[in-house]
Amino acid sequence: MRIGYPCINRTIDCKGDHTFRLHSYTEERLIATVAENLACLQQILAFNLRHELLFFRITSDLVPFASHPVNQFEWQAHFQPQFLEIGQFIAEHGIRISMHPDQFTLINSLDTAVFERSVKELEYHAEVLDLLGVDTSAKIQLHVGGIYGEKGKSMQRFVKRLETLDERLRRRLVIENDDRLYTLRDCLRIHEEIGIPVLFDVFHHEVNSSGETVRDALIMVAPTWAQEDGVPMLDYSSQEPGERARKHAETIDLAHFQQFVETVRDLHLDCDLMLEIKDKEKSAVKAVAVLKEHGFETFY
Repeated sequence: MRIGYPCINRTIDCKGDHTFRLHSYTEERLIATVAENLACLQQILAFNLRHELLFFRITSDLVPFASHPVNQFEWQAHFQPQFLEIGQFIAEHGIRISMHPDQFTLINSLDTAVFERSVKELEYHAEVLDLLGVDTSAKIQLHVGGIYGEKGKSMQRFVKRLETLDERLRRRLVIENDDRLYTLRDCLRIHEEIGIPVLFDVFHHEVNSSGETVRDALIMVAPTWAQEDGVPMLDYSSQEPGERARKHAETIDLAHFQQFVETVRDLHLDCDLMLEIKDKEKSAVKAVAVLKEHGFETFY
């Protein structure tokens, strides 16, 4: 099992998600910002390797305004050597990469303009992964989207629109159960129609399920991942005590995590785990220690 965390590292003095306002866009500023973000990404991955954290979600802000019409700069060609260098580091050390577009990426929106913008955003994410040279186990995770008053039709619209996407893009997509609208069973129904892998979010399932235990959910999810998709990716968090429902934990709840790890171990499930916990790498380092105590291999 590889342990990871999303987007930024709070320990090192470097952020890889620098951006700027649209009204101040210039090619010079874009180039400087992307160069800084890529340099930070290299530092984060090096930190992760030292701490046996071999799963990382790259920020969507790596290239600001990448899918916006204002950006006509060929950043792909300009930064190809840097992407290649980072990709070689990833491959050499067995690191797994993912990305997760923001909540405005809505494949099943009733507004076709929103759908078209969403496709451009997904194409940008796929370009990043392709430039890194990572295989199809590097995934872009999506939520199904809105319900728009008719859940069944919204699910079908998601499926039909997904079928229109280029195969180069589709091969990287996975869907995730969310904490309000689409349960694991909903995602599995979509998988049955189009074959898209299902990324299981443990915390979302705990607050929005169809009654399955986490153990049963893991058994249901695992077969949705084909060999070319890599082992199943899971998102993990827990409820922050004393806060509003659905708020992710500030730091890892070790008792809750150990119980989850025991479930995975008992199932002999090979998977990679993304910790969506607020203190990010600090909790991830603690999670690695727990895995070692339970006999998991976390370093490749």
